[in-house]
Amino acid sequence: MELAYYSDYAVRLVNSEEPGRGKDALTTVEAVRGLFGGNQQAARRATDADVTRFRSVRGRLRAVFEAADKGEETLAVDLLNSLLLEFPVSPQISGHDHRDEDGRPLWHMHLADHPSNATAGYAAIAAMGLAFHLTEYGVDRLGLCEAAPCRNAYLDTSTNRSRRYCSDRCATRANVAAYRARKRLEAERPGRPGRSASTGLAAESAQRATASGER
Repeated sequence: MELAYYSDYAVRLVNSEEPGRGKDALTTVEAVRGLFGGNQQAARRATDADVTRFRSVRGRLRAVFEAADKGEETLAVDLLNSLLLEFPVSPQISGHDHRDEDGRPLWHMHLADHPSNATAGYAAIAAMGLAFHLTEYGVDRLGLCEAAPCRNAYLDTSTNRSRRYCSDRCATRANVAAYRARKRLEAERPGRPGRSASTGLAAESAQRATASGER
């Protein structure tokens, strides 16, 4: 089963919006069609009406990631199950046009959708892919980027479940921000490097004067 391929449908749709930045890329039918990637046959079914429908599904998929990110495992599963019930798929064995070195079909499982519109087809594949990923790897493998204000969705495929950011760019930005914050704290602490020489001398003089007065 092409787990990574199908579950990526969900990530792609959720990340078409960045609420923290007030950005929404899903405003036209062309943007909807772009989410299908190489599946151009399915993309051609999209119409202007699918823009609103896709946004609705996007909100529900984001809610799954938000619940998982908060550790609300049962809620994440319940939300995903509601999508699976509303947008069912039919698993089929497929070889497409791929052949092995002996000319035999490379059989694999394929999620066949029979949608009434483009949104139903996309939602069915996205929900099923996400469900396979969740049951195979665990709810804690669904995350939201910790680099504020990003909050993009991601699927953690690391060996030690350590992923916290949606991309290397966000990880770098967060690390730089944390480093600068540590430096600011160090500079503000008494007796720490980072104070000016005059400030340090003044403090030492004040301490000596106090000590002399106490004798």
